[in-house]
Amino acid sequence: MTNTQDILTKARQLGQASQLPYAGAVTPAQAYALLQADSNVKLVDVRTKAERDWVGQVKIDGTQHFAIEWNLYPQSTPNPAFLDELDKLASKDQVLLFLCRSGVRSRHAAKAATERGYANSFDILEGFEGNKDAEGHRKTVEGWCFARLPWTGA
Repeated sequence: MTNTQDILTKARQLGQASQLPYAGAVTPAQAYALLQADSNVKLVDVRTKAERDWVGQVKIDGTQHFAIEWNLYPQSTPNPAFLDELDKLASKDQVLLFLCRSGVRSRHAAKAATERGYANSFDILEGFEGNKDAEGHRKTVEGWCFARLPWTGA
């Protein structure tokens, strides 16, 4: 199995090659490997509480996983306290892995965190559910659930 340093090096190389405004990006499987290997790595789920309740949640050690809504539900407006909440839960030197439904909000969150001084901010590609398949369903072509990583819920 690839070690954490290899995963982070590849993620950073992808970030540089793609000119990402944050450290880099990892697949769901790479994110899970990082979380399993290092208890200091944190997963930040930026989906709304409603999404987590109705769709499902990542199932990992509670000390490594926390949720901060990027957009507030039900109004779907930006969460003005996002970075302040992040400041209370993480330190600037930690590896932070940002997760959303399909990988859009997590990119915005990783960028905002980087601008706030969190230099080890990574997007989890594909998100929790991934993009839709030909029939319009999620969790069937990519994402945390499709990779059969631990999760609970709907």
